[in-house]
Amino acid sequence: MTLRVWDYGAEYAKEKNDILDAVETVFESGQLILGASVRNFEADFAAYHGVPFATGVDNGTNAIKLGLEAIGVGPGDEVITVSNTAAPTVVAIVGTGATPVFVDVRERDFLMDTDQVADAVTARTKAVVPVHLYGQCVDMAPLRRLAAERGLRILEDCAQSHGARQQGQLAGTMSDVAAFSFYPTKVLGAYGDGGAVITSDADTNRDLRQLRYYGMEEVYYVVRSPGHNSRLDELQAEILRRKLRRLDAYIEDRNRVARRYERYLADVDGLLLPRTNPGNTHVYYVYVVRHPARDAILDALRAKGISLNISYPWPVHTMSGFAHFGWEPGMLPVTEKLAGEIFSLPMYPSLSEADQDRVIEALHEVVPTL
Repeated sequence: MTLRVWDYGAEYAKEKNDILDAVETVFESGQLILGASVRNFEADFAAYHGVPFATGVDNGTNAIKLGLEAIGVGPGDEVITVSNTAAPTVVAIVGTGATPVFVDVRERDFLMDTDQVADAVTARTKAVVPVHLYGQCVDMAPLRRLAAERGLRILEDCAQSHGARQQGQLAGTMSDVAAFSFYPTKVLGAYGDGGAVITSDADTNRDLRQLRYYGMEEVYYVVRSPGHNSRLDELQAEILRRKLRRLDAYIEDRNRVARRYERYLADVDGLLLPRTNPGNTHVYYVYVVRHPARDAILDALRAKGISLNISYPWPVHTMSGFAHFGWEPGMLPVTEKLAGEIFSLPMYPSLSEADQDRVIEALHEVVPTL
């Protein structure tokens, strides 16, 4: 049987009664769009983060897009971010009409090199989007200082960092606005698409709620400013509301899996394991390792029935869909080097020790031969 990087089967079997009860709750409620489940989840998600406002949207990409629009990003603006990220981060920036500007990442943690951001700022720079990649936070203190000095806005991309902390502060609470994805694989995942935006600013929240609902306020058909149809589904909201209660337990289980990898893979020569930066609490959305013979390792493990993943094999700035922005191979050397060496091991709360041992044993067998 093929072992995959992510599988929800065991988790669903354990939580099946609660998930199906969530479905019944919504179907029996009489309201399938923007009803009590969305309102309750938004309240619970805001409370979890200790902020006054959360707005549920249809997916994580639109969470970024609407979040940027709500803080004033639009055509003619520039937004600084990284290329070592999922393409939706940049798709969302482009969707506002703004231009993405990339800085490189750091070799030691694969996160935004905040030392490069100041030099990337121009007269057109409106915002910075740090991506809390793989489960831990970008160093936010220098970004916040720079934003204050230059009058910039910050949107945290928290798609991979639900529940992560920096100096005790939750990801998503260190900026003007923060975007979350609830794609099924996420630390807090739905059974379909979903997203949310959190903020502590009432005006930003008002704009977000209009933007996700065609640009309307309370009265249907009365558009204040053209927006989008980006509503979080009632069914996904109710499932997420139930799963939010278990988020800290999911994180604990992910850390348990990570500790076993760290313990049993530490002696595999040449295999670089992830590191948690001082002050950070890692939630291990994915467990990304690094080796110069990455492709050969993946082929060898695939032959053993272990299918691994690469996050991400193609830096965004090298993709043809963004070629018109003028970024070329060689401009972000660390990002491009990592793209040929990083890969992800199976990581999810219900991963059994037996399945994890299959991966560990295979790496011990394969890597020394390459």
